[in-house]
Amino acid sequence: MAHRPLSPHVFIYRFAYTMAMSILHRATGVVLSCGLLLLVVWLAAMAAGPDSYAAFANFALGWPARTLFGLLIVVFLFHFANGIRHLLWDAGIGLEKGQARFSWKIVMAVVLVGSALLFYFLLGRTA
Repeated sequence: MAHRPLSPHVFIYRFAYTMAMSILHRATGVVLSCGLLLLVVWLAAMAAGPDSYAAFANFALGWPARTLFGLLIVVFLFHFANGIRHLLWDAGIGLEKGQARFSWKIVMAVVLVGSALLFYFLLGRTA
C-alpha cells in the first residue's frame, strides 16, 4: 500500500483553549441529551397520575436529584452561551485571537452569573 500524506488531526495541532471549548461544547450536548430523560420521566409521572407524580416530586426534592439538576443548569448555560459564540463564528464575527479570548471570558461570565441566579431562584428555595 502506498504511503499517502495524512491530513492534520488532533495530535498534530498544539492544544488550545478554543479546542477545549469546542470539545466541551460537544460533551455538554451529549449530557443535555441524556438529561432529557429526566424530562421524559417527569412527563410520564404526570401522565400516570397523582401517586406517580408524588413519587417523582419526592425524588426531585432529594439532594442527589437537586445536585443533578444543578449540574444540568451549569451544562445548559455553558452549551447555550458557547453555542451563540459558535453561531457568531459561523457568521465570521469574533474570529481574531483577541476577540476569541474575549468571547471565552463572556461565556464563562454567563455561566457563572447565570448559574448563581438560577441556583438561587430554582434550587435555593424549598417550597
